[in-house]
Amino acid sequence: MAVYLLDTCVIIDVLNNKRGRTALLLDLVRAGHTLACCPINIAEVYAGLRHKEEAATEELLSSLRHFPIPPEAARLAGGFKREYARKGASLNLGDVIIAAVAVYHGLTLLTDNLKDFPMERLSLYPMAAGD
Repeated sequence: MAVYLLDTCVIIDVLNNKRGRTALLLDLVRAGHTLACCPINIAEVYAGLRHKEEAATEELLSSLRHFPIPPEAARLAGGFKREYARKGASLNLGDVIIAAVAVYHGLTLLTDNLKDFPMERLSLYPMAAGD
C-alpha cells in the first residue's frame, strides 16, 4: 500500500469540507493506504487557522502519519529551488520542501497543484480540482 503525503491545499479542503476531499481520503484509507503530512504542512495550516477551527485541525493532523525534514531532505529542497530558478521558474519554498520530503522518504504527493511540483523525481497522485 502507498503512503500519501498530503499537500497543504488538500488538508485545508478537508478542514473546509470542500471538493470531496474527505471522501477521497476516506476511500484511500479504506483501501489500506496511509495518509501523511510534514512540518511544513502544519505551519501552513496554522498560518491561516481561525480559533474555532483549532479542535478539528488538531484532530485531522493527529490522525496523519508525520514525516520529518532531515538535513538531507532540506538540501534536496534547496537543490530543487535552485534548479528551477535557473530554468526561470519561481517555486515556493514550502512547496519545494514538501516535494523534497516526499522524494526523500519515498512518498507519493497528493495534490491538485501540479504546476507547483514539476520535479521529475517526485511521485504524484494528481487530482482534478473537483476530486
